[in-house]
Amino acid sequence: MKRLAIALLLLTIFGHAAGSAQGKFSGLMFGDYFYNVARDTVNNRTSIPNSAVGGQKDLQAFQFRRIYFTYDNDISDKFTTRFRLEADQALASGTGDNLVSGKLSVFVKDAYLRWKDIFKGNDFWFGIQPTAAYEISEAAWGYRALDKTIMDLRGIVPSRELGVALKGKFDEPGVFNYWVMVSNSGSGNVPNGTTAYSDKYKRYSFLFHVKPTKEIQFTLYGQLKGAPDVNDPASATVPKATVGNNTMIGAAFLGYKKDTTFSVGAEGFIQSVSNAFIPAGSTTLKSLSTLGFSVFGYYNFTPEWSAVARFDFFDPNTDGTVKGDARNYIIAGLAYKPVKNVQIIPNMQLETYQAAPAPARALDASVTARVTFYYIFL
Repeated sequence: MKRLAIALLLLTIFGHAAGSAQGKFSGLMFGDYFYNVARDTVNNRTSIPNSAVGGQKDLQAFQFRRIYFTYDNDISDKFTTRFRLEADQALASGTGDNLVSGKLSVFVKDAYLRWKDIFKGNDFWFGIQPTAAYEISEAAWGYRALDKTIMDLRGIVPSRELGVALKGKFDEPGVFNYWVMVSNSGSGNVPNGTTAYSDKYKRYSFLFHVKPTKEIQFTLYGQLKGAPDVNDPASATVPKATVGNNTMIGAAFLGYKKDTTFSVGAEGFIQSVSNAFIPAGSTTLKSLSTLGFSVFGYYNFTPEWSAVARFDFFDPNTDGTVKGDARNYIIAGLAYKPVKNVQIIPNMQLETYQAAPAPARALDASVTARVTFYYIFL
């Protein structure tokens, strides 16, 4: 039934586009041949949490990690819309959107209406749309085909949410810009609650984007995510007293790009979830703080050849009583671009693990070798 509905929807879109010069189809695909060169003997996604590089040693396969099919339509000079489908496998990480049969599944990635210049220099958005958290840093990273940026990779903020947004600039040259959004606080696309439309909690996010020169840009991001109160385990009342469980996120990004020669960037975030953590030996709830930062860059030797590298540090719980959960993640590759919209990228993923307190032994690093294929069709 779902496949039939998608087929009918696509036929409807194709039929409309055939009679309209305003509509445009586009898409992209990227995937790999990968080989898991090294893993700890106990390394899998359940025994080693917070790992960005999953799968067992010697696993090797072909996979698609993203397929986009997009339809954009200019309804008028003021209104534009986008509808995008996505499918992926992500066999190497153990995630993906696969049916029980193992075949790829498809879901709606984007479905939004954009009202241009609702007032001068400012656009209004409604629907399933990109979030403000790392849209700019991901563009600066430039190699989404190799991996997500750190907040996306670690699940800090979803890449898409259902809500409304206002994006614009404070000045005519566009040096000072903003992006404010209110959206569902659940999965991003689904109301959070036991029944549909019962979500009373929202995400409130704001991005301040500054471009002082054409080479330099930086962003400051803040978010408040509402959530239901949780029981206080230290409460002696019946029923137990409740305490807040909201999430606050702060993040920053700084990037420098020199023409088409090279680009470097640094991004960091801290997330705090109120009353979400009980330290060992205690019965008192404490805020759970998560920290991460990433540095990355690429250098174009020629129009056809580029080198790219990135280093991430991630600590899901910064409390001093918790050890052994921090991760270092490295990506390095060499990109070959035979034509404008095709890239072939031999690359390596390396993840190391913070040593846990004795008597636990140190975990061996995870290493995956890949050849990534990335192509855009218009």
